Amino acid sequence: MGLFDKINLPAVKNVIVVASGKGGVGKSTVSVNLAIALARNGYKVGLVDADIYGPSVPKMFGVENARPQIEIVEEKEYMTPIVKYGVKIMSIGFFVDKSQGLIWRGPKAAGAITQLFENTVWGELDYLFVDFPPGTGDIQLTTIQKVKLAGAIIVTTPQEVAVNDARKAASMFLNSDLNVPVLGIIENMSWFTPEKHPDEKYFIFGQGGGKTLADECNSVLLGQVPLVAEVGLAAEEGKSVFNQSNKIPMETFEAIAKELLVKV
Repeated sequence: MGLFDKINLPAVKNVIVVASGKGGVGKSTVSVNLAIALARNGYKVGLVDADIYGPSVPKMFGVENARPQIEIVEEKEYMTPIVKYGVKIMSIGFFVDKSQGLIWRGPKAAGAITQLFENTVWGELDYLFVDFPPGTGDIQLTTIQKVKLAGAIIVTTPQEVAVNDARKAASMFLNSDLNVPVLGIIENMSWFTPEKHPDEKYFIFGQGGGKTLADECNSVLLGQVPLVAEVGLAAEEGKSVFNQSNKIPMETFEAIAKELLVKV
């Protein structure tokens, strides 16, 4: 395969990358719950955990100890994705000890991510989400060059420093040589609402960052996700926002999924 030859994914209709400029903004939480939201609405959905150095998707789905089966197709070995909540999942985390940090140079990491796409039996999918690592490194560039993308979603939090980093991630996609559409911005941790006072909003990280970035990218603000303790706890326990008592996060991701469907 040449450097810029596209990986052949003929049965996958839309590949959407989820990116952020910095870590800690909840990008993986957004990827996981957005994928589940679409699967709950009857779409065929997959998720590639492209964070080679710190894969968190298996933990968020509660499948850390799962190991993909190997299938032989035309004398080649292919991996069968793990399925949870209706989402087909593939992650480097399935193949390494969870206590083991990966120290890979760029080309090896880029080769690993290529295999997750190319050597997985994805079957027919309406949407394949890709949870990028933070920043703008080899994994991002390899994926953009080798996979035909429907577009990118940028995740940020409202404060200026996070938006500045997210702006760098967005500019990578908008670069004229790469030219990947920014489908929208998702602002995470937009405000805090105490469970006992559901009508109150406390903007502890500031306001307006997501909308500012969306305007700069000639894109849209797909939604704002409030800071809810249950979301983080659910991720730690391998549960989604769709089986929590607090319905606000669930309704938020349902609404974001509907906005995304308008764009793709």
